Amino acid sequence: MLRHISHRVLGQGLRSPAAVGGLRRMYHERVVDHYNNPRNVGSFDKTDPNVGTGLVGAPACGDVMKLQIRVDEESGKIVDACFKTFGCGSAIASSSVATEWVKGKQMEEVLSIRNTEIAKHLSLPPVKLHCSMLAEDAIKAAVKDYEAKRLKSNGSEEAAPMEKAADA
Repeated sequence: MLRHISHRVLGQGLRSPAAVGGLRRMYHERVVDHYNNPRNVGSFDKTDPNVGTGLVGAPACGDVMKLQIRVDEESGKIVDACFKTFGCGSAIASSSVATEWVKGKQMEEVLSIRNTEIAKHLSLPPVKLHCSMLAEDAIKAAVKDYEAKRLKSNGSEEAAPMEKAADA
């Protein structure tokens, strides 16, 4: 009986036009779109030498973001990206946008993506800016992880300048 009552109350309440309208007023349509239809959800094999993994979190709100990039070794371009995020709609949308923006770009280019650009694109309110900061940090962490793997496998110093840029 409790299940029936809670289903009626919760189920109808969440689907009511007033509830949906309230969500749309709270979040910009781009956030809602990326939340309802997230791009590039998934994960790659983290042991793949062509994959960089960035795992970041925000202790204050509990959001955790894992962003991975797959890099073409010869060209240095990011050929694919994916994410898994445990967090609010703004964190999921920020992750989704970040994976879209890094695809097809050189490693140096993605290091210039700033949280302010992501926040502006999604029209995030000030209270949600930490979500876009997580996305920027995840990109940098993924690049740093890829470069560390590359250094380890090559045993060379050719990747060192990029690693320093990722720390910036």
